[in-house]
Amino acid sequence: MGYNVTVDADKCVGCSECVDVCPVEVYELVDGKSNPVNADECLGCESCVEVCEANAITVEEM
Repeated sequence: MGYNVTVDADKCVGCSECVDVCPVEVYELVDGKSNPVNADECLGCESCVEVCEANAITVEEM
């Protein structure tokens, strides 16, 4: 079982909260926006969703 992690680049403000909170380093800032470069590592904890004030992150079970 895995998770589909998406970041809406139009909503993302590049605050890096998701980068800081993710326990498995799913995210990196790329060109000032969050990018789920290691999405296959996602544990589905949704810590990133909780800290994203812009509501730019979606984590869905596959």
